[in-house]
Amino acid sequence: MANRLSIALAQINPTVGDVEGNGKLILEARDAAAQAGADLVVYPELVVVGYPPEDLVLRPSFADSARRVVEALVSKAASGGPALLISSPWMQDGKCYNAALLIAEGKIAAVRLKHELPNYGVFDEKRVFAAGPLPEPVDFRGVKLGIMICEDMWFSGVTAHLASRGAELLVVPNGSPFELDKHDVRRRIALDRTRESRLPLVYVNQFGGQDELVFDGGSFVMNADGKIVAQAPYWREDINVSRWEKVGKGWRCVEGAKNPEPERLEAVYQAMVLGLRDYVDKNRFPGVVLGLSGGVDSALSAAVAVDALGRERVHCVMLPSKYTSRESLNDAADCAKRLGTRLDTISIAPLVDCADKTLAPLFARHAPDLTEENIQSRLRGLLLMALSNKFGNMVLTTGNKSEVSVGYATLYGDMCGGYSVLKDVYKVLVFDLCQWRNTHLPASARGPAGAVIPANIITKPPSAELRPDQKDQDSLPPYEQLDAVLEELVENEMPVADIVVKGYDQALVTRVQNMLYGAEYKRRQASPGVKVTRRNFGRDRRYPITNRFRNR
Repeated sequence: MANRLSIALAQINPTVGDVEGNGKLILEARDAAAQAGADLVVYPELVVVGYPPEDLVLRPSFADSARRVVEALVSKAASGGPALLISSPWMQDGKCYNAALLIAEGKIAAVRLKHELPNYGVFDEKRVFAAGPLPEPVDFRGVKLGIMICEDMWFSGVTAHLASRGAELLVVPNGSPFELDKHDVRRRIALDRTRESRLPLVYVNQFGGQDELVFDGGSFVMNADGKIVAQAPYWREDINVSRWEKVGKGWRCVEGAKNPEPERLEAVYQAMVLGLRDYVDKNRFPGVVLGLSGGVDSALSAAVAVDALGRERVHCVMLPSKYTSRESLNDAADCAKRLGTRLDTISIAPLVDCADKTLAPLFARHAPDLTEENIQSRLRGLLLMALSNKFGNMVLTTGNKSEVSVGYATLYGDMCGGYSVLKDVYKVLVFDLCQWRNTHLPASARGPAGAVIPANIITKPPSAELRPDQKDQDSLPPYEQLDAVLEELVENEMPVADIVVKGYDQALVTRVQNMLYGAEYKRRQASPGVKVTRRNFGRDRRYPITNRFRNR
């Protein structure tokens, strides 16, 4: 019977569908763990195929490809070194499961199937996987491992069953997406399981971006007393080796690196950087192009882009009209200079004049209104897409969650593009992030240190500059009020009456709710963007476009 054990937490960044590439990452992590003396390497959930694979799982050839990679890993591991605990789609008795596979001594020593399948928020696992039975402990070198795949940790029944069957150490491969304050939730759930079972727990999370989801890492080890004794870093890949010894009848982690947790604004900023970097790189775009208006949203988007990709891969374009102020031109130029990125200026004024003349016979008896404003926005989208088509860079949209919520964005105009880093970031938080970035340089950043966003951009009143002396507050409530009401409507799904009880004006709340519901058709056509909050506009919140329900 072993009385010492070394377990490596392999916090790596797989790519969905790249089964061969993921297999190489698994072996690279195994080699690094072997050099550190690990006996067992634990990987994130569905590491063989990347997470979440969504409807790819429904293709029989997908599971077949994953099995071939698993077989290759078994062959590679036969020569010695640490055992592997990987996760993959797995066909068994004609059904496809989300399975954990223990590869040891040149064979698949055990297979355990995920029991609890999440089917809420961004998760649709009941759509693609069959639920496995309650898992039994797995014997590894005389130690009984209780393997719980991600959601299995969220419910006490799986832990209780494993403990009753003699498990000595809980091991949890995870694919837990980032959202604000999520690490507190993970730790609370893990603490509940250790208290109930009186067993230590190893939690291994994925790192990387996948479409709208980002995985922040933050893998950890919790001893049976509920104390965190090893903490992998957030926001980067890592191989964290934990050392264990048997004390009496139980196991205790005696050694493991402990990395600090990021504070709130840093976590959001890192999520935006990682989400954009992996979206651009994994989809093989050479870089991004965006409109730099001199406003706060485009300035923050540009800063994130430079930090994610480096200044050489970011092309900023100023697209002034006759309403664009000299102040905005100067602010955009100043921002681009601070970031060290390319800035070109293309006036849309001749195109606007041409559109006005073309439409004049039909518009003759109608006064100018929102139509003419939207033409300007759509012409900017047209030019940015032309640059994208010609040079290959993806258009980065710059709208924030406050605007997207209430429809203060032009379809096929400023909503035009392939990805948005601010899609799930409210306007007030945009200002906070600008201030934070001006005084902090994230470890993963490829941009310059210092105040990269000019102070004037942060302090001046927001304006779309589509008509003379326009301000956002001409059309919207002050952002402090708007964001507070939207948080109740979107994140907490509260009815109007309950929000009014909290002290908000009923007419204001009703107006915001109507704008929110009325903009659903726009959001359905919006680009993907980084998930930051509990309820992003996407798979977290699936409302019909045609909808007359109002929760008053």
